[in-house]
Amino acid sequence: MSLVKLSEIVMEFEIGSFFKKSRLRAVDRVSIDIERGEVYGLVGESGSGKSTLGRVSLRLYRPTSGSVIFNGIDITNVPERHLRKLRRRMQLIPQDPYSSVNPFYTIEEALVEPLLTHNSIDRKEAVEEAKKILEEVGLVPAEEYLSRRPQQLSGGQLQRVAIARAMILKPDYIVADEPTSNLDASIRASIVKLISDFQKRLNQALLFISHDIALVSLLAQRIGVMYLGQLVEEGNSRNIVKDPLHPYTKALLSAIPLAEELKIEKVVLKGEIGDPSNPPKGCRLHPRCPYAMQLCKNKEPPVISIENRKIKCWLYTEK
Repeated sequence: MSLVKLSEIVMEFEIGSFFKKSRLRAVDRVSIDIERGEVYGLVGESGSGKSTLGRVSLRLYRPTSGSVIFNGIDITNVPERHLRKLRRRMQLIPQDPYSSVNPFYTIEEALVEPLLTHNSIDRKEAVEEAKKILEEVGLVPAEEYLSRRPQQLSGGQLQRVAIARAMILKPDYIVADEPTSNLDASIRASIVKLISDFQKRLNQALLFISHDIALVSLLAQRIGVMYLGQLVEEGNSRNIVKDPLHPYTKALLSAIPLAEELKIEKVVLKGEIGDPSNPPKGCRLHPRCPYAMQLCKNKEPPVISIENRKIKCWLYTEK
């Protein structure tokens, strides 16, 4: 049984002014499931809806429609006060570490708070746990960091604190939302390894969100590719990297440095990602796709199964 199961998720937001409002569909009928101990990679450009889907999976957003199942329990419409018992089992590692820790808290207060909220331990025990987790994330000696505030740490150090805060409760499910995108290249690998080490040791389900498909392919057993709110391809990581099917997946892989060595068919998309508040009719990629046919412009392709993966493209369906 999947630990996390999202079925036909639709997530809409109201946008615009008081006098003229409209609905933006950030996620459009997406279904994924993640097993305990599995790393699932979610990739796509900014604006594809992947971060929104991650937050829906944690029930930080209540979906407009569809269902969120956690460990066999439907939590789609559970009130927040009843979700608190589950919060210790599902945690977020955010993209921006500076927004994840209260700037008025010391690092000790930031780490101790979730323990006192969710675990039946006293403050002394909580502080000892905080010291231990700081050492595990490489912030040593721990005593020197406990009294500091977020603005006294570098971005890399603060991201380690964010990871410590997420992992201190030993959750079953982690959403890592582009956890290295705001960091220097020199420390990205160490942050990814840190998250991976925790995931393996705690046998967690991990949803790793990134625009970097090469990085995701090194971590994840399965990859989902999102474009303008929809899942356009999903499958085993090795298969997707060796033999991408959807033109959008091919374009993402064409941009990586090893594309020629992997002998990936080079696909260059036209222009920029479309407006999610006004997506194109038919296939959402068709205005940018070099393979677009008239059918692509008029009719949305269905999701079909090919070679143990799912794909949403007219090139692989019977017209």
